[in-house]
Amino acid sequence: MNGSHVAIAGLVVVNLVTAAGVVYTKHQSRMQFKELRAVQQAIDDANIEWGRLQIEESTLARFGRIEDLAARKLNMRMPEHHEIKMVVK
Repeated sequence: MNGSHVAIAGLVVVNLVTAAGVVYTKHQSRMQFKELRAVQQAIDDANIEWGRLQIEESTLARFGRIEDLAARKLNMRMPEHHEIKMVVK
């Protein structure tokens, strides 16, 4: 085997190692992109849940809701002006 054959064999080995490196890098890139998409989906899901919870909170905290519940479920009512007693210490 002369010097040119050794050089060609060396170049083939370098080429194969480089090709394996490209395949490995591409695979890692795809795996990281898949992980990125999963994290982005989790963020989107959390934002949707946050919006839903904000709507629920605004519904539960609306003006007059507690008065409505007290009247409907507990048969309570607002006292008349003459029924209000002031307690002073």
